[in-house]
Amino acid sequence: MAATEPWITLGRTYESSLALLSDPAKEVYVLREGEQLCGFVVLDLRGPLNGYIQTVCVAPSHRGHGLGTALVRWSEERIWQQSPNVFLCVSSFNDGARRLYARLGYRVVGALTDFLVPGHDEILLRKSKGPWAKFR
Repeated sequence: MAATEPWITLGRTYESSLALLSDPAKEVYVLREGEQLCGFVVLDLRGPLNGYIQTVCVAPSHRGHGLGTALVRWSEERIWQQSPNVFLCVSSFNDGARRLYARLGYRVVGALTDFLVPGHDEILLRKSKGPWAKFR
């Protein structure tokens, strides 16, 4: 993770990546092909953005084969068990991920200017099944 984009630009180190994956408050799901790690997703199901996809990561050797799409769709199903909304952020410079999320039906909520690193925004996205008042 730390050796690929977008995390290089975001300054994510191996140590900070490991801390993210070790946070007991998060749900981490791994996609494997045999013993090979192909990708993973980190979900945060607490707080005001209950249903937040914090990280989607696909190994460089497995990109372009639909695994990112599969991880996001699986995450949506997991989140919709307890929330009508799925949120995620995408870096303004991450054009491929932005296209993926738009294709999957995510809408821009707003931009968090210079949120993680100077010169780049984090774009908050949402996909919804409806308001909380009608959920369940």
